[in-house]
Amino acid sequence: MADAEYVNIWMRPERPARGPKPVYSRAQITEAAIRIADAEGLEAATMRRIAAEIGAGAMSLYRYVPSRGDLVELMADRLMGEIDVTGMPSGDWRADLTRYADGLRVMWQRHPWIATVQRSLPSFGPNQLLLIERLMGVLDAFVSIDENLGLVAMLNSYVEGTVREEIRAAEEVRRSGLSESEWMARSYPYVDRLVKSGEYPIFTKIVMEARQPHLSRDDQFRDGLRRVLDCIAAALPATAEPPMPAAPRGAGRTGRARAGS
Repeated sequence: MADAEYVNIWMRPERPARGPKPVYSRAQITEAAIRIADAEGLEAATMRRIAAEIGAGAMSLYRYVPSRGDLVELMADRLMGEIDVTGMPSGDWRADLTRYADGLRVMWQRHPWIATVQRSLPSFGPNQLLLIERLMGVLDAFVSIDENLGLVAMLNSYVEGTVREEIRAAEEVRRSGLSESEWMARSYPYVDRLVKSGEYPIFTKIVMEARQPHLSRDDQFRDGLRRVLDCIAAALPATAEPPMPAAPRGAGRTGRARAGS
């Protein structure tokens, strides 16, 4: 049963109408929480720890942020503000979505604890709302709102799925004390035995022929993103593609002159 007295954090005024002027701000508390989470993980960002960080009493922080859930909402929305969507839509949907995907990935890499935050039920904070307006505005002129939602969800799923795997891999490498190349080298004798057994032809083809596993993480991401954008392109009208830049004046004449010379 829903809490009948619940009030969304974005509906709560930061400053009370009466009483003394607040000593701290939600922004200060949120920034302190993010610093702690970046260094030690989300669970370390308790009210007591945040209070010590900014020099306040733990209980006094509840005047500004009523609950742990509210704090996480503030932190998640603050991170959405790190994704630069200035100037979107620009008229070049591929460039806009590529820029957004790169920004989302970098944000997750910078704050890996965001992977532990379940955002299935959005809270629509100011940064998230700005992101929705700018990002979904990129495809709004070409598809229905439902199609837009589906295409953006597909893009987000690709970026978040990829970066979750990157975060997990980095954590495994950190725990093992080995580099990725050292990790793979350690596995080589077993992989070689599997290949030589002849029992796993598809696995053998991956080992012997696949290019993607040998690409850098950045190149793998870019390769997959291109495929996702191609899928999005298939759902858009042909007019959605930006026009090709015009050739410099005289280029055609120069080309013909050279061809005839």
